[in-house]
Amino acid sequence: MSSSSSQDFYETLGVQRSASKDEIKAAYRKLALQFHPDRNKDAGAEERFKQISEAYAVLSDDDKRKQYDAYGKEGVRQRYGSEEDIFRGTDFSDVFRGTGFGGFGGFDDIFSQLFGGGGGRRAPQRGNDLSLRVQMRLEDVVRNNSREIEIPRAEACPVCAGSGAAPGSSPRTCPQCGGSGQVQRTQNAGFARFIRVENCSKCGGEGRIVDNPCKECRGRGVVRRSRKLMVEIPAGVEDGHTLRMRGEGEAGPRGSPPGDLYVVVNIPEHPVYKRRDSDLYIGARVSAVEAMLGTEVQVPTLYGDVKLEVPAGTQPGATFRIKGKGLPKMGRYGTGDEFVVVDVFIPKGLNGKQKDLLRGVLKEGRLQ
Repeated sequence: MSSSSSQDFYETLGVQRSASKDEIKAAYRKLALQFHPDRNKDAGAEERFKQISEAYAVLSDDDKRKQYDAYGKEGVRQRYGSEEDIFRGTDFSDVFRGTGFGGFGGFDDIFSQLFGGGGGRRAPQRGNDLSLRVQMRLEDVVRNNSREIEIPRAEACPVCAGSGAAPGSSPRTCPQCGGSGQVQRTQNAGFARFIRVENCSKCGGEGRIVDNPCKECRGRGVVRRSRKLMVEIPAGVEDGHTLRMRGEGEAGPRGSPPGDLYVVVNIPEHPVYKRRDSDLYIGARVSAVEAMLGTEVQVPTLYGDVKLEVPAGTQPGATFRIKGKGLPKMGRYGTGDEFVVVDVFIPKGLNGKQKDLLRGVLKEGRLQ
C-alpha cells in the first residue's frame, strides 16, 4: 500500500467516521479533481491523489470499511495485501460521471500509470477468492490447532497447464491489440482531445487467442477439483477471525494467478464461560452462611479444576481473579485470566433446628 502507516482514511477524505457512502463519494470527487496530477503540477499532488484514492477504495466498500473500522490499516493489509486487492471492485467511473472531466478517460489513464497499468499488457485476471467457515470449541482455543479442510475449487487444467490450448498447440497473439489486451479510443471535442483505454473486444483483454482449445477444459484453462488442505489456527483466536491463505482460491483463467482462500473461525457461545478478549468469566454459587463465614469452592478452568478461597464477609457479585487461567493472547505474549463472580443464594426450606440457631444469632445482636 502506498500511503504512510499513520494515515487515517477518514481524515484523508475529511469526513466523519459515521459518514454515509454519498458523503464519502462527494468528498473523494472534490479532492480527486483538486489533486489529479494532470490538473495539479505541485510537488506532492501525485502522492496525495494516491492517498485519497486508496482511502476511497477502502471506505466505499462495505467489507473493506468494516475490516478497517475493526482492525485499522493493519487489518486491511492482512486481508487485502496488495494494491490490486485494495482497488479491486472500486468503480471510479461512477464517481466522476457528469463532471465533464474527459469522459473519465483522463482518470483511466492516470490510474493505469499510478497503480500498475503503465500502458502495457493488462495484468492477468486473478481467480476468484473463496471463503470457508471452520467451527471450534472454546476449549480448543487454548493451543495452536491444525485442521484439515476440503474445498471444491477451480484448478489449472493438468492437460494444458492452464493455457487453454490443446497439447502441441499454443495461443496466438491477438492481431487487433498486438498482445496488449487493450485498445485506445481517441475523441476530439473542440480544442480538447480525449484518449480512452478499453479492453480489446477480439481477445477479451487477454492479448491472445486460442484457435485449438484443450478438450479437457474446453479452452477455459481450469477444471473443477476437490482439494484437502491443512489450515493452522493460532491459539487465542477470536470468533469471526479471518485467516488468509494466499493462492489457495480459484485458479485464474488460462494460467492467470489464483485467488485467495479466507477461513473464517466460528466459536459458539460456551454454556459455562463468558469470554472478553483473552479473559474468561464464570459464576460460583455460595450460600449466605458460607459468604458470611468464608468457604472454599471448586472452580473449573480450561486447564483443570482449582480451589478458590472465598473470604468471610464476601458480598453478592464479588469478583475474584485466577491469574493465567484465561486464553492465550493471539499474536502476543501472555495469557488472560479467569474471573469468578460470586452468586450468594438464600436457602429455602430450613428445618426447625436451623431456624432456632439463626434466631439465637439474632438475639446476640443484629447481623451487620
